[in-house]
Amino acid sequence: MPESNLHKLSALGQSVWIDYLSRELLQTGKLERMMSEDAVVGVTSNPTIFQKAISQGDRYDDQLKEVLESGESDPKEIFLQLSSRDIADACDLLRKVWDEGRGLDGYVSWEVDPTLALDRDATIAEARRLNEWIDRPNLYVKIPATEPGIGAIEEMIAEGRPINVTLIFSLERHKAVMEAYIRGLERFVEGGGDPATVHSVASFFVSRVETETDKRLDEIGGDAVQLKGQLGIANAKLAYQNYLDTFAGPRWDALEAKGATKQRCLWASTSTKNPDYRDVMYVEGLIGRDTVNTMPEETIEAFQDHGEVAETLTQDVEGARKLFDDLRAAGIDYDDVVETLEREGVQKFSDSFDELLDGIRSKRGELAPA
Repeated sequence: MPESNLHKLSALGQSVWIDYLSRELLQTGKLERMMSEDAVVGVTSNPTIFQKAISQGDRYDDQLKEVLESGESDPKEIFLQLSSRDIADACDLLRKVWDEGRGLDGYVSWEVDPTLALDRDATIAEARRLNEWIDRPNLYVKIPATEPGIGAIEEMIAEGRPINVTLIFSLERHKAVMEAYIRGLERFVEGGGDPATVHSVASFFVSRVETETDKRLDEIGGDAVQLKGQLGIANAKLAYQNYLDTFAGPRWDALEAKGATKQRCLWASTSTKNPDYRDVMYVEGLIGRDTVNTMPEETIEAFQDHGEVAETLTQDVEGARKLFDDLRAAGIDYDDVVETLEREGVQKFSDSFDELLDGIRSKRGELAPA
């Protein structure tokens, strides 16, 4: 059987993860099949995905009845019980990957309540609770990279808990996330912990940056529109350069000598939103060693069909830097772009969570009489 495009991509050092989880994906054997055929070695999940899965089918109904009969009525706690079963089952399915890969892949991510994103202490408490709820070494708890989230990330790493940092849009915030990871590791080691047991990824969002910047370039008009469709990849390429710089030198070497592993860049939001752009541009443009690309199913299928595999992440870095200068000259305020995206990202996740809880209430109402 010829090697698939995604297997070739994996051979270049990039891990393929899928960006959704549902009971259907698990029970039909589809996820297991994708692990074999599409080189999938990890899963990320979010409230939007679970909302669709729980509201649209009946696969959760039996468990929901059990939870209701136990006396639980809080929609959030009901959701956590439903989703925890999927997360735990996926962790078990991917455990072999985790064991064989020295803990680098095989992870399943479970998200902290996004309505807590601006509350450091509440995020810490919730991240601890989720980490302890599912006793699996290949569970990633997701914490958003808001300013309050940075302190929570450091605290969780210092306690030896694996963390997927989500909603990173800016180069400066990415640097702060990497610093929080290193500080957390240093504290963990000082307390006698083994850093080889702690892993993390930094989820750097790609296509959303493009969409917001393109909108602003359209408003400016004229020659500025020639700069459209470029910042998503350029931003990620510079983030990777910062990653290479951060995880090098005496400070990092001291941790690595004790067994610490780097906090890999995970490219998130890699489906192409603009139909005028190539549907696999955010995969093809960001292929590089020691990274992760978490893709929706349609992007996985498209890349398998017509993706081109070559190391691109370290190509034309100077061109990426020049693009920043060109955008600034055209009137694009990068800092405002990424601040807007973070604010909207937190709001969208919170809105999805609220919608999810409304869906639980609705299902609860349907099933309660039965």
